[in-house]
Amino acid sequence: MDSEATSSLTSKGQVTIPKALRQQLGLARGSRVSFQLVGDHIEVRPLRQEQALSASGFGMLSSQRPPVPVDFDPASLLKP
Repeated sequence: MDSEATSSLTSKGQVTIPKALRQQLGLARGSRVSFQLVGDHIEVRPLRQEQALSASGFGMLSSQRPPVPVDFDPASLLKP
């Protein structure tokens, strides 16, 4: 990744990461980055949050359907 771009520093010390670089790194609003002073320059790196996987797998799938009520009785679906 040999992308180079420039940005201006605001009076609050803020800079804008150029769009092409944000896209290459998958950075979006709310993404976190870390700063490290290395010699005479600053390295900016995206922080990737490691998500712990549940041993049971509970909550890994999502559905567009409304949740089933906790007091739902599947036997009520059977017609006598």
